[in-house]
Amino acid sequence: MTNREDIASRPLPAGNILLVAGIILVAFNLRPALTSVGPLIISIRMDTGLSGGMAGFLTTLPLIAFAVLSPLAPKIAERYGNERTIWAGLCALIVGIVLRSLGGTAALFAGTALIGLGIAICNVLLPGLVKQRFPDKVGLMTSVYTTAMGTFAALASGLSVPLAQALHLGWQGALAGWSLLALIALVVWLPQLRSSGRFARDQGKTSANGRLWRSPMAWQVTVFMGLQSFAFYCTIAWLPEILHHHGMSVSTAGWMLSILQFVSLPATFLAPVLASRLPNQSGMALVIGLFFLAGFGGLLGGGNSLLLFGSLVFLGIGLGASISLALTMIVLRTTNTHQASALSGMSQSFGYLLAAGGPILIGILYDWTRSWTLPLLTLLVVSLLMTIAGIGAGRSKYV
Repeated sequence: MTNREDIASRPLPAGNILLVAGIILVAFNLRPALTSVGPLIISIRMDTGLSGGMAGFLTTLPLIAFAVLSPLAPKIAERYGNERTIWAGLCALIVGIVLRSLGGTAALFAGTALIGLGIAICNVLLPGLVKQRFPDKVGLMTSVYTTAMGTFAALASGLSVPLAQALHLGWQGALAGWSLLALIALVVWLPQLRSSGRFARDQGKTSANGRLWRSPMAWQVTVFMGLQSFAFYCTIAWLPEILHHHGMSVSTAGWMLSILQFVSLPATFLAPVLASRLPNQSGMALVIGLFFLAGFGGLLGGGNSLLLFGSLVFLGIGLGASISLALTMIVLRTTNTHQASALSGMSQSFGYLLAAGGPILIGILYDWTRSWTLPLLTLLVVSLLMTIAGIGAGRSKYV
């Protein structure tokens, strides 16, 4: 009998090369429309007159859209197929990016909501699509698309200001430019529309919905996904402020955030490959949790530059590995495509709901105490709870 490693080592059929390219291009588009906004928020506020609170809501709105729409994406895909639904998500993303860049507060928020809709659809359906089309290469394909996603998330953060200033595009042109990347993905994805009908009614459709919300394993996967999302978005929102509090300049602290995202990429790629080869992933979840604890613990200690830099390395490894492991667990803990898509919708809905509230909670704790001690202690507790959930989710069982 062929073992799992033998199957995983086989080359991809030639007919799937275009599908792989399409998945990578879709993944390229899952973060730039979001991570490109932060560095330009001052220019956006100056041009539109947004208050600080409304600017904060602008960055939170896509996460709220993710939370609301994630459970709906699998239901749409059950009717029309994963491939067609992802294509529709890319269309919504392109329209949203263009609308957001037209100018005016109404267009800014309407476009941002459409961006959230498009990304939510693609976010939720990619794990199910990988399970459907690459059942013997789940770890490898998850590694490929999560690494692609993380790479362009980091690039978009770094390129936003140069595009706006050096190329004289302004914030509107800099944000609108990412629609070209989405348009390329849309064109490359077109051949998959012919396959959608063949895969739209996969087995297990009726078992993926009602019982999932009563499954302890499904909730452990969901809590793991949610708490790692909480930690990620809190880190993205507040790390520069924390580092500045420890004595770094504002510009250096901003670069440290970019470095953290690039440090995370090798872990993002390796975690799913390793997870797919192990009998269970509980040990991986424990190790990732230790990286989180070391990272946030080091930030709490502060003190010197070496300790802070080491904390960023630990935190980058933990953040990179946790998101890709969470997405891999969605596939490994389910028996068919519809279960995978439904669990993806459930876990990402809960995850992004937590993520939307996380930075706000950390900000409130800082305003209350005027210190980063309680916020970082909160993140240490979140890391511990995430680890416990991950150990449970890593067991070799199905939802």
